[in-house]
Formats: sequence, structure tokens, C-alpha cells
Amino acid sequence: MDDQHGILMDTINELQTALLHGCSREQVESLLDQLLKFTSMHFRGEEQLMEQHGFPGLAEHCAEHHRLLAEIRESVHRLHRSGDVQVRSLLQFLHDWYLEHFAGPDQEYGPWLNEHGID
Repeated sequence: MDDQHGILMDTINELQTALLHGCSREQVESLLDQLLKFTSMHFRGEEQLMEQHGFPGLAEHCAEHHRLLAEIRESVHRLHRSGDVQVRSLLQFLHDWYLEHFAGPDQEYGPWLNEHGID
């Protein structure tokens, strides 16, 4: 999971770099779509692992995941529909959300799983 966290942050950094270099709207859309797909896959993997091992905070953790995915989906939809998305603001929000989530809620299930025999 930690490797996937790095990939998520790399994708955000790639988007920021692309924006700095004046990439096209199509490139931004493609990178946001990629971020959404990878984030969804990552969250599914986390949730399955927690569910398989009976993590007690699963419902709350899933709710956070679903709220973030809804935010990203809405931004991607607005960008596809009208181009009306402040991409830099979205990227800052995502960067902050991921860092907070990795340092907070994700740190709760790791030790719990380790205590239950999962390395």
C-alpha cells in the first residue's frame, strides 16, 4: 500500500509539472482520469484488505474514500463538460487530502493488521 501511496503522489506531481509547462486541457483530463482510476483501484484494495481481516474502522474509512472519489469524479466531470475546474486548487486539495489520509486513517489500519498477523 505504501508503494501505491507513492504512485498517487507521483501522479499529482506529474499533473502539477504538466500544468507548469502549459499542457493542453486534453492532457490534464487524461492525467485526472488516470489519477481517478488509480485512486479507485487503491481504495478498493485497501477496503478489501480491511474487510477480509475485520478491521473495526472499515465503515468510516470507506466513507472517507467515497467522499474523495466523489470530489474527484465531480471535478473530472466538470472539466470534461465545460473546462470549469480550478485544477491547481484541486491538486492542492488532493495533495493535502492524501498526505493527511496517509498520515492519519491509513496509519490506524496498518498496525491493526500487523497485530492480526498481516505484514
